[in-house]
Amino acid sequence: MTLKAVLFDFNGIIINDESIHEQLIKQILIEENLALKPGEYKEICLGRSDRTCVRDILKNRGRVVSEDYLTRLLQKKAQLYVQELEKLEKLPLYPGLEDLIFQVRSRNLKLALVSGAIRKEIEVVLERAKLAQHFCVIVAGDDIIASKPEPDGYLLAVEQLNQAYPELNLQPNECLVIEDTPAGIKAAKQAGMQVVGVANTYPFHMLQRQANWTVDYLTDLELERVQEVYSQHQCQPTAGEC
Repeated sequence: MTLKAVLFDFNGIIINDESIHEQLIKQILIEENLALKPGEYKEICLGRSDRTCVRDILKNRGRVVSEDYLTRLLQKKAQLYVQELEKLEKLPLYPGLEDLIFQVRSRNLKLALVSGAIRKEIEVVLERAKLAQHFCVIVAGDDIIASKPEPDGYLLAVEQLNQAYPELNLQPNECLVIEDTPAGIKAAKQAGMQVVGVANTYPFHMLQRQANWTVDYLTDLELERVQEVYSQHQCQPTAGEC
C-alpha cells in the first residue's frame, strides 16, 4: 500500500470559521421566525453539510421545505458568508496549513478537498488565501446528496482524482484524510481511508478513539512518519499522537 493522495476537510481544518457559520445559521432561522437553541449548532451541524444542517433544524421544528426553497436559503447564507469574510482583514486560516500543503506537494502526493460547505464559500476562501491552485479536485456540499458521516464525498473525490490523473489508479486505501469532527472521521473510515484527526473543534481524546492518528495542531503532523506506515503496509485501527 502506498500513500498517493491527501484529502482535506475545509471548515475546521483549513479555516477557523465555525463561529461565523453558527451566526449565519442563527440569522437565517430568525428570518424564518425561528431560533437556534443552545448547543444545537454543534450537535446537528458540525461535520455535516449545510444542506443537511438547515434541513434537520427546520424538520425538528415541524418545517418540511422543498429542495428549491432549501437551496435559496443556502445561497443566501453563502452570500452572507462572503460578506462576513470581506470584513476581515486577515482570514482565520489554521497555523501550519501552508507548510502541510508544501509537504504534501513536495512528496508528489495529490491534493483534494472534501467538504459539506457550499462551493462558493470554499472557492472564495481558497482564492483569497492563494491556495486554489493546489486543489485540482474539490467536492463540495453541492456535489453530493448524502452528507458526512456517509462516505459519498470521499469516494467521489477518489473518482475525480482518477479522472484528473488516469495514470494514478487511486484506491481509497491509498488516501489519507485530514479531519476535525467525528462525522468526518466516520465518513473517511467508511470510504476505506485512514484519517488524521486534528483537535481544532473537538477534544483530542474524543478524536483519538476514532482516528488512526490524532494531533493537537496541523503543525504536529509528521507526514513522513505517516507515509512510512503506508509503505510498510500497516493499517492501524487507532493510534496516538504523531
